[in-house]
Amino acid sequence: MEFGLFVQGYVGKQALTDPTAEHRALMNETEYVIQADKSGFKYAWASEHHFLEEYSHLSANDVFLGYLAHATDRIHLGSGIFNPLAQVNHPVKVAEKVAMMDHLSEGRFEFGSGRGAGSHEILGFIPGVTDMNYTKEIWEETIAEFPKMWLQDEYVGFQGKHWSLPPRKIFPKPHGKSHPAMWYAAGSPPSYAMAAKKGLGVLGFSVQKVSDMEWVLEQYKTAIQDPDPIGDFVNDNVMVTSTAICAETHDKAVDIAVGGGLNYLQSLVFRYHDTFPRPEGIPAWPEVLPEYNREIIELLIAEELMICGDPDEVLRQCKRWEQAGADQLSFGLPIGISHEDTLNSIKLIGEHVIPKIDTDPVHRTSRFRSAA
Repeated sequence: MEFGLFVQGYVGKQALTDPTAEHRALMNETEYVIQADKSGFKYAWASEHHFLEEYSHLSANDVFLGYLAHATDRIHLGSGIFNPLAQVNHPVKVAEKVAMMDHLSEGRFEFGSGRGAGSHEILGFIPGVTDMNYTKEIWEETIAEFPKMWLQDEYVGFQGKHWSLPPRKIFPKPHGKSHPAMWYAAGSPPSYAMAAKKGLGVLGFSVQKVSDMEWVLEQYKTAIQDPDPIGDFVNDNVMVTSTAICAETHDKAVDIAVGGGLNYLQSLVFRYHDTFPRPEGIPAWPEVLPEYNREIIELLIAEELMICGDPDEVLRQCKRWEQAGADQLSFGLPIGISHEDTLNSIKLIGEHVIPKIDTDPVHRTSRFRSAA
């Protein structure tokens, strides 16, 4: 199992009292990725969100990742996601950004795509539309065009329902062989199977606990055995995300979690991600979940809903994900905890956890691409 980091420009309530909060959040997250590179993480994923106040201010993630391409050496940099809906980003512009990032990173770019977080975000770009299923139709007609734009000397062009383009030469072409690995941000079991059929890896942002891996893998790993890939190669990969806090002692890690405002972050998830199932008892915004105390944090750890503890505990918790079949575990670290504690988590995981689980020096996606 490989390891990654997930950043999204979370600002939280700090902006209410600190006019520099947004700037600090974005700059701190570049530092987290740079440290993750030094600490042996193989992947860093940067979200693309729009209009999601406090929850995510990382909108221009291509600019963010372009900076990191120069600031890092080995870590692969992924769009989690680039939104390819024509009303949000023209598909040709997306293809150009992916290829440019592939050059700037010397072949370290990972192309994740998806349809966005929820109606507040996506339907802001599509006035008059109220059904989020409409975006699925746009994504479906678009995604298979990217490998053609990258690999054809002159792209044959496209005439679809939602966008069109006459034959054109699209530059730059990807760096080196083939094209970057392609991923899809999936939620429901049918989405995992659909991605597998297309030969896409899955960004599992909706997988919350280890036991969820059962339906994820059943749907995905079965379908990936008989794919009809849209790209030059099959990216047989399931990435899952989890909150992670690692400290020198268990008590210190729990204390950090208690002070991290996890309840507010979770409330923002349900505020904006209205496509996610809403568990019973979740208050409607602007009401938020009660603050988490030590008892709740310990319960979340016991239920495998978060990774938290000293290095030995975090190692055991990560091995549970590996045993469940995750190909990659990515940590959502910047959750309101201090800059110093976040960097310390990355360093401790890099020193004590990653070397005991990920012993392959080559990135999984690099192997797939080189064999294309």
